[in-house]
Amino acid sequence: MTTRTALVTGGASGLGAAGAARLRADGLKVTTLDLSGADVCADVTDEEALRQVADAIGHVDVLVNSAGIVGPNKPLLETTPEEWRLVLDVNVLGTANTIRVFAPDMRARGWGRVVNFASMAGKDGNPNLSIYSASKAAVIALAKSGGKELATVSASPPVRSTTSAADARRTEPRVIRNRHPHQSCGWRCR
Repeated sequence: MTTRTALVTGGASGLGAAGAARLRADGLKVTTLDLSGADVCADVTDEEALRQVADAIGHVDVLVNSAGIVGPNKPLLETTPEEWRLVLDVNVLGTANTIRVFAPDMRARGWGRVVNFASMAGKDGNPNLSIYSASKAAVIALAKSGGKELATVSASPPVRSTTSAADARRTEPRVIRNRHPHQSCGWRCR
């Protein structure tokens, strides 16, 4: 039996670390990537650094894009172009970079999965988090567009953290899968 490999960006802490732990528990060989404290240290905004990572670690079967930052918590009219660039670079360009670097090999091998972490803020918008909300809306659109270009099964709706038992049931993979026309969560690269 072949052991699947996974790369988890933002894997040193938070949801990325939790996702990496779960994938390891499920038997995958996981490499975490983050600015520090991960198996591999690199910046997702640096495509050349990601290409070097790809050369060093070899093929990736499952790419989990969880690297992201929230950015400033302040009204839209008080934000700066520099704040916008930083959040969009990490959350959107970083996600696009990893897909561009790792998905071609998945496609060439005929198997792969891409999971992009987004947020309900990308669908609903949050006050005082306009930059973050816009970046996560872009990640949702990127997942949909990329899924239509690369996938045999398209992207699922964004997954969210919740504390309510009723909300948790609505976001269980089984429930999400049943709502999706392809009965799937995530993409399968063809």
